[in-house]
Amino acid sequence: MDIEKRVTELVEEKIADRPDLFLVDVKMHSNGKLVILVDGDKGIGIADCAQISRHVGFHLEEENVLEDAYNLEVSSPGIDAPLTLPRQYVKNVERQLTIKMADGTKREGKLNGLTEDAILLEEITKEKGKKAETIESVIPLDKITETKVLISFK
Repeated sequence: MDIEKRVTELVEEKIADRPDLFLVDVKMHSNGKLVILVDGDKGIGIADCAQISRHVGFHLEEENVLEDAYNLEVSSPGIDAPLTLPRQYVKNVERQLTIKMADGTKREGKLNGLTEDAILLEEITKEKGKKAETIESVIPLDKITETKVLISFK
């Protein structure tokens, strides 16, 4: 049985009545650690994580899915975790991003929004001897290898 697939079904079932919540990832690590990352359009609270954990844990025990001992961890992706779903981009509109492109280049700017298959990034370009210009670029999601939110402590 595919544990990650079963856990995904259990989480989706638990959050079906909560359209503000969404599953980001399920990973079963070789050391017995089962990690479930869930997020919400306005974040996710500890109580929601606990309910998901109880639901998944109960069913895994009931169905005897895992032979060995395991450690179940339900949390939201950390602030430094890369964005992986379009829904995570929506949540971070107006924030500064750093992007690694498929061609190896890096870009930085403010996320202005997104279309079905691209993001709108406001970048500041500075050419020698010229004034800095603000331009909005359309960057296809399939050309991005990693996106992280820049954390500012100003």
